[in-house]
Amino acid sequence: MSHAEKPADTRAPDTIEKEIEATRDRLAVTIDQLLYRSSPKTIAKREVASFKGFFVDPQTGPRTDNIIKVAAGVGGFVAVMLIIRKVAK
Repeated sequence: MSHAEKPADTRAPDTIEKEIEATRDRLAVTIDQLLYRSSPKTIAKREVASFKGFFVDPQTGPRTDNIIKVAAGVGGFVAVMLIIRKVAK
């Protein structure tokens, strides 16, 4: 038998049909999962959960270290903007 030749498929037609149907079902589930994961609403929910997770740990409560870092950054930014405004006048 040469490399180009393939052995004949000896499966019964109903077996082939069942395999095709099972493959079709798996593909449909996969497509549904991809559509769900890529929907803007799902992405937004995931990002909000990630953002909340940065500031609040479900087991221990608020993450004060992260809250302080962000507050200090915002405070520093406001201070720099105020200084720039005063210097510009």
